[in-house]
Amino acid sequence: MLFRQLFDAQTSTYTYLIADLETQEAVLVDPVLEKVERDLQLMEELGLKLRYCMETHIHADHITGTGKLREKTGCLGVVPDNANIACADQFVKDGDLIEIGNIIIETITTLGHTDSHAAFLVNKTHLLTGDALFIRGCGRTDFQGGDSGLMYESVTEKLFTLPDETLVYPCHDYRGNTVSTIGEEKQFNPRFVGRDKANFIEFMANLNLPNPEKIMEAVPANQQCGKQLTVDS
Repeated sequence: MLFRQLFDAQTSTYTYLIADLETQEAVLVDPVLEKVERDLQLMEELGLKLRYCMETHIHADHITGTGKLREKTGCLGVVPDNANIACADQFVKDGDLIEIGNIIIETITTLGHTDSHAAFLVNKTHLLTGDALFIRGCGRTDFQGGDSGLMYESVTEKLFTLPDETLVYPCHDYRGNTVSTIGEEKQFNPRFVGRDKANFIEFMANLNLPNPEKIMEAVPANQQCGKQLTVDS
């Protein structure tokens, strides 16, 4: 399995390239519009054919590259069940599998950051957590149908029950971290360690975070697979 972690410095967003080296089929998870040409160049250099672009959720801080990548490659756009994205090719619910060659990507519904969110478990070893679980943190829950109680349940009952050695790859990191493990996060993540559900809900209610800079353009654009707005390549 080829696994690459790609970074957009402007929004601190990680995009993940996953490919089966025998079939040369590839998947991109959470692509960023401004980085489409980078992603296409890398796949061309590696001789890969893009089969799917997968979104963990409707992002509020960047515009997805899925629409543009679909136009250029013919890939399918995959989003979590109940996402308000009419242009998606496929919706995945808890337990659904996406397969490319010998790679199996399992959908784990992880509500809380938004009302439609999924983590993707790749070959039982690499967990792409979206904004549900960060390295020593978690996503916010104060807009887009967010729910702190559901976030706590999603992380503690679904993600923290995976094997400790499972690698954790978030959609964002703002401190330079690149990878963690489930075991580490269970032991050291300050959002969850020593907190029950009620305490977590109270803590999240008092974060008082400003809205993401791009929220007014990103959310409606992402509901159209990134097609509402365009940027220069």
